[in-house]
Amino acid sequence: MNIKSLDPVLKLIPGIKKPATPLSFRDKLKWTAVIMCTYFILFSTPAYGVNLATLQQPVEQLINVIFAARTGTLITVGIGPIVLSSIILQLLQGSGVFNIDMNDPEQKGRFQAIQKLAAMTIAIIEAFIFTYTGYVPIASPAFFGIVVLQLAISAIIVVFLDEMMVKYGLTSGINLFIAGGVAYSIIAGTINILGNEALAAIVAGGATAIPNAILAFGPLFFSVLVMLVSIYAYDIMVEVPLAFSQLRGVGGRLPIPFLYVSVLPVILATSMILSLTVWFGFLSGVSGGLAPLAHFIAFYQKTTTTSGGTTNNLVGGIVYLISPNFPLPYSSSYGGIGGYGPYVSFLATATSTLYLPTGGFVYVPEWLHFIIYMVVLMLLCVIFGRFWIEMTGQSPKNVAEQLQGVGWQIPGFRRDPRITENVLNKYIPTITILGSLFVGFLAAVATLTGAVGTGMGVLLTVGIMYMLFKQLEQERALENMPELNKFLS
Repeated sequence: MNIKSLDPVLKLIPGIKKPATPLSFRDKLKWTAVIMCTYFILFSTPAYGVNLATLQQPVEQLINVIFAARTGTLITVGIGPIVLSSIILQLLQGSGVFNIDMNDPEQKGRFQAIQKLAAMTIAIIEAFIFTYTGYVPIASPAFFGIVVLQLAISAIIVVFLDEMMVKYGLTSGINLFIAGGVAYSIIAGTINILGNEALAAIVAGGATAIPNAILAFGPLFFSVLVMLVSIYAYDIMVEVPLAFSQLRGVGGRLPIPFLYVSVLPVILATSMILSLTVWFGFLSGVSGGLAPLAHFIAFYQKTTTTSGGTTNNLVGGIVYLISPNFPLPYSSSYGGIGGYGPYVSFLATATSTLYLPTGGFVYVPEWLHFIIYMVVLMLLCVIFGRFWIEMTGQSPKNVAEQLQGVGWQIPGFRRDPRITENVLNKYIPTITILGSLFVGFLAAVATLTGAVGTGMGVLLTVGIMYMLFKQLEQERALENMPELNKFLS
């Protein structure tokens, strides 16, 4: 496909200009603060016409974490359009539909403009789907149009906030938006545990008061555990020795961390899975000859909310089996199942329905549902991990060319990028697969524990903060050594 044909349309898309001169570290901090304040204003402002009295479902909480969203507010759609547009364009690039050289500034700029256009289009579509399917409950049908308009405009604003963060802030807007939403969830969840669940267990008295109070801290304990395991995993790496060809005796090491692609594969994989749970909501109204196929893909049931309205809940089908649609082991007063006892009982005894077009309904145990979800998530993480290193210039071939360009070579081997690529092929593909499998497994298990802020959110936040810390170190080093900054630029 000749993407140049899209230029007349792409020129109409507004953009954020880069700063005329490089910004100082302090200026970047100021811009980051302004952008995050704007995000939290959207995060805290309820959308006019939305019925906020409905209880939030567990899967909605996980969607909110992954998409840096908050259901019912202006930020309901969150970063979903940005992530989904990235996934779609990766697939098109990988399949050969697009053939874009990301090393060419003109083609790279055109690619980014296409991604922005796709994100804005998806923002409008998702705002409509979220409202139409009842994922965002409205007070009355008269508010349908105004709610869609609010959610779409806010989602488009987030697209531009992300672009502004990349050009003026410290890191990607997507990363900080996710971290900010998770931090809010952890603080709110911790306050609930301290102020409600643990205190209520002690006030209730009896022989089980202390054990129940301790169990109330289970979600907080698992959050800390996931955080520690994630930090440990980031410190595992393989170091490939390097020698500088221009100066004999000068050497170094190329670190290849175990989490080579960080948590990006699990962000993309989870975003895709959770998007399906919302996008397929339109199947709830399918009837007639297509009903069996619709029920096989995603089976929805209408339930009455506490405010007297109705909502469609995903209770079965293929989409349900690959989604993290598990109840939370919190008290019932906080939207959970009632604690870890009822939670374990649910996983051991409950079943979901899978409709087979040729055989009717069959029942699938919830423990099998978790295994299917974990396996699918891990496989998707591997797929997106491999895609990501190719798209972002982290493949063995790209790294070998980068090392060649700055004069590095591997000791004992001829200075040839093809030879360096062969050496790196022994490490990078394997580490990418193992790291992607690890983050997928840890994310799935963390979700099962019901950790505060969701285990997935904690895992993502640790990865985001780790990358931000490394980036801040580099920013300060370049600011303190302007000669090195000129050399690298």
